[in-house]
Amino acid sequence: MYFRKGAGRKFGYSVSPSFSIGLHSKDRLLIERVQSFFEGVGIISEPCPDVIHYTVSSREDLAIIIRHFDKYPLVTQKLADYLLFKQAFELISRKEHLTEEGFTQLVAIRATINRGLSDTFKAAFPGIIPVEKPVIKDQQVPDP
Repeated sequence: MYFRKGAGRKFGYSVSPSFSIGLHSKDRLLIERVQSFFEGVGIISEPCPDVIHYTVSSREDLAIIIRHFDKYPLVTQKLADYLLFKQAFELISRKEHLTEEGFTQLVAIRATINRGLSDTFKAAFPGIIPVEKPVIKDQQVPDP
């Protein structure tokens, strides 16, 4: 989920939910297969020589990703990040992020996902209390 600063935007930022996988560029074929698996949605980019990214950012396309992970849940602590991402996606889909309360809730969710908020963003929104990250108890990868 990305927050972009911009004049004239509510609360001074726009919000863009996105799903991204980043790998070494030698894994291009794997990234292409992931994109193909997800019905060809999203884009593949190479931001630098040794890195390749697969990114899905439209709400319609993200719904494909969410349906997949709802049907086939992650089994490690990554599930916690997914559950928070899904919560944020649903908040945005309901347009609740356009209210002050909803925007604050969205920032609190983002503060908990992956690496949290940047120092710049923390300074722009002091006092944000990150939501509690779900604890995934069964972190064993099941035997296929």
